Amino acid sequence: QVQLVESGGGLVQPGGSLRLSCAVSGSIDRFNAMGWYRQAPGKQRDMVAGITSGGNPRYADSVKGRFTISRDNAKNTLYLQMNSLKPEDTAVYYCNAVILLGSRDYWGQGTQVTVSS
Repeated sequence: QVQLVESGGGLVQPGGSLRLSCAVSGSIDRFNAMGWYRQAPGKQRDMVAGITSGGNPRYADSVKGRFTISRDNAKNTLYLQMNSLKPEDTAVYYCNAVILLGSRDYWGQGTQVTVSS
């Protein structure tokens, strides 16, 4: 059973930084892609950043230049470094992992990020 556990969320002032972590049970080498999504109240869940098994990142336009996604295969952990945070970044952030063979899709339980003064 694959488990993804997010941590690192919290309350931060505008302009501040947070680093989210997603600890995965077992090796993350098996995943074709991993990513971070977020969902604000009353809105759909949207992709924030993704990274392939080859290490190629992609970002939503709204976070380009501010967020950085990375993966540490030795620690089986996915990260999201978030800088220059804005109130509109407030949401529950979810970790996602995908195995294309068999279309397997895994989600964490989410971590709340609140950007407010």
